[in-house]
Amino acid sequence: MMYAEMLGHDAAFGHIHAVNMTQQVNMLSKRVGYLASAVCLHPAHELTTLLVNTMRRDLKSSNHVEVCATLIAIPKLINIETLPALLPPVVALLEHSHEVVRKKAVMALHRFYQLQPACVLELTEKLRRVLCDKDPAVMGASLHILHDAAEADAASQKDLVPSFVSILKQITEHRLPSSFDYHRMPAPWIQIKLLKVLSTLGAADQQAAEGMYEVLYDVLRRADTGINIGYAIIYECVRCITSIYPNIQLLETAANHISRFVSSENHNLKYLGIKALASIVQVNQKYALDHQMLVVECMDDPDETLKRKTLDLLFRMTNASNVIFVVDKLLSHLRGTTDVQFRAGLTERITQLAERYAPDNMWFIATMNDVFELGGDLVRPDVAHNLMRLIAEGSGEDEEADLALRKFAARTYFEKLSKPKIPDILLQVMCWVLGEYGYLCEGVPLMRLLERLCDTVEQQFSLPRTRCWVVCALTKLVAQLGEMPEQVLEVATKYQTSSDVLMAKYCFELEALGENMVAMKAALPVDASCEDLEVDASLSFLNGYVAQAVARGAQHYLRPDERPDELDVGAPSARGAAAGQALRFDEYQRPPDTSALPPAVGAAVACGGSGGGGDGCCCCGCCGGSGF
Repeated sequence: MMYAEMLGHDAAFGHIHAVNMTQQVNMLSKRVGYLASAVCLHPAHELTTLLVNTMRRDLKSSNHVEVCATLIAIPKLINIETLPALLPPVVALLEHSHEVVRKKAVMALHRFYQLQPACVLELTEKLRRVLCDKDPAVMGASLHILHDAAEADAASQKDLVPSFVSILKQITEHRLPSSFDYHRMPAPWIQIKLLKVLSTLGAADQQAAEGMYEVLYDVLRRADTGINIGYAIIYECVRCITSIYPNIQLLETAANHISRFVSSENHNLKYLGIKALASIVQVNQKYALDHQMLVVECMDDPDETLKRKTLDLLFRMTNASNVIFVVDKLLSHLRGTTDVQFRAGLTERITQLAERYAPDNMWFIATMNDVFELGGDLVRPDVAHNLMRLIAEGSGEDEEADLALRKFAARTYFEKLSKPKIPDILLQVMCWVLGEYGYLCEGVPLMRLLERLCDTVEQQFSLPRTRCWVVCALTKLVAQLGEMPEQVLEVATKYQTSSDVLMAKYCFELEALGENMVAMKAALPVDASCEDLEVDASLSFLNGYVAQAVARGAQHYLRPDERPDELDVGAPSARGAAAGQALRFDEYQRPPDTSALPPAVGAAVACGGSGGGGDGCCCCGCCGGSGF
């Protein structure tokens, strides 16, 4: 039956036989029955109810093997409804003479705690006594339920910190039986669990953490044996050190141990070291900056998972002093990688670092240009908007520095216009900057700039609206030039028939404004992108136009509440309503329902006749031509 279940076949026919086997007197049959029930049944299965009385009876057996078989099945089959019936006999087994029974009873209580924590919290004192059990296996089993309780309410377990520290110290000093050693490492899994408990209890608690520092240092020193299980303990110890109230010497020692992980040839150890350094960086960056070159070298590793983890760590390690170095390294990787997901992560990280730690505005513009060129469509649109805003507003403290920034940007983007392929998002930024500050390009006349933009507008773009940005730049530059060049007029005429409505609109506006250069310069002043627009809500500039129209016989504007009825379509005049010519806004009368009438009457109504023939009959033939 178990083999059939493993193959994915339905073996429900045998479930009842597994339940029946648990009631056998033969010990082998009983153990097989409990094993099959635990594997094939689930807590909500209808047959689990039949096992409750059997399990209660077997838990009181004098044969410890029978009790253990029952305790193995209980965590797999228990549910909220059956828990109250099995809790008292399981608790009683905490005092059993056999250590294996006590250990499995603690494991069953852990499952009870996961299902209903309130029922086990009443047994706090008994669980604390189990922590002092003479058998290390029973003590180790109790750590799991105490860890869960500490995560739920750390304050209630603070007084156990000295006990946990004492147990950990005894383990590291090899006071446990050698049967608990693994590759000469004393009870490594109990050590790891104790470190997790201490990291929970020592978080943001200086008094509790101070009692842990000595034993944590000792664990780090003794675990550094060059074997994998030792590396696991070191990693968990580093996580504990970074979780509790910080200690400078411990953090430095942890960072030195982790540096050997990062420099290892083993990819798994490198990954472990990167994760541990990330934990240290969260406490203080300076303890990881000494290993910056080792971290950067991990970016060259062919392992994609390791590269992504290293990228996250580099992002956390970056500050104002090393941002140029880190960003240069990230840009070099962005040039070489083809993985779309990794490129997206690099683009996002470089953008955030440049915005946060840029040493000066010119470096920021140059860096973002590289990101736009290499990242292309992976760059968020708001990044381009922020760049344009920086160029327009500058620092706001030094006008000469802001002017030099705009000149640098305009000259840089003019030179980039000659490139055959430019990402759309970068070209949009270039067009906006050249349209606003193209006159600042030293040694480049506006006519030459217009010619280059006219050549650019003929390129193929990924986004149709990018061509609109080019036309907008042409419009601004024509206003600065003071005349409409023939080449620009040809572009405007050509794209007036574009299927893109916005593109056609911009071209019509360009041609119309070019015919009135005075109005064009007034509408598009030089360097006015940051000026606030004054909105005239009363539209007073139309007063002259309105006065001329009234003089020619036009009527003054009337608000809806001032209009007479004959001008309001919602209120028909009396004469129109009487004539039946007014607009109707109420629902029309529904036609009569003919489905409920007799067939003859229905036919007469449908024909428009009176049902009696004669004058009311139609010629459709439904009355047989006789009128009846």
